[in-house]
Amino acid sequence: MSGCSRSIVLAVLVLAAATQTAGAMAPLEVLQAVEDTLNAPADREVHLSMILIDAEGEKKTRELSILQKGKDKRLIRFLSPADVRGVGFLALEDDLMYIYMPAFAKVRRIASHVKNENFMGTDFTYDDMAQTDYVKNYTPSLREETDNHYVLELVPNEESEIDYSRLVMWVDKTTMLPDKVEFYDRPGLLLKIMTQTDVRRIDGYLTPHHIKMEDVQDKHKTIMDLEDVVHDQSIPDKQFTQRYLKRF
Repeated sequence: MSGCSRSIVLAVLVLAAATQTAGAMAPLEVLQAVEDTLNAPADREVHLSMILIDAEGEKKTRELSILQKGKDKRLIRFLSPADVRGVGFLALEDDLMYIYMPAFAKVRRIASHVKNENFMGTDFTYDDMAQTDYVKNYTPSLREETDNHYVLELVPNEESEIDYSRLVMWVDKTTMLPDKVEFYDRPGLLLKIMTQTDVRRIDGYLTPHHIKMEDVQDKHKTIMDLEDVVHDQSIPDKQFTQRYLKRF
């Protein structure tokens, strides 16, 4: 090969590499895209069924409703069975969380050290149920990129007070939603695995309809199946208040 030909080939290879690099997404861009997709609707109302499965295979079924506005307002209310009916959970900006127990007719603020405990016997913590602000709370790095996924490793920022040592998140390149998330405990052992499947476009927004959180240490599972989803109803701010939390 002549020197001129080698120069042309080298130039083509350099251009191809530069183009590929320019088109690649940085880890923070991927995480921001995930957050933007999750929080795309102005508001969202969801009715869902929840199944708790213990290590022996025993099942408990619950019915819930979730109201969400932006990424800072979320209200979760249990509709059935009778022993949890009316229990409400309110998450607001600045990590403010409240729970209402009808038996006590009182709203209680959830302290910082409690938000990492399991929520109402599920495999989700209070913080898991409230979490939509990944960019603020985690520093991402790219572990791997495949044809279909960005695989991110997320390390909590010191100020976030998150009880996991890290998350590993498989982000679907087509939907920019996490298909799978691994949660690691403080000693660095795998604690939980969340999977999200059956993604549907509802009112123009991509929404997973089957969500499973499995505690691999306790052999316990929580499965949520979305049954009805409505977006952009102009839900008023007053529905995300302590006063409204007590109404049922």
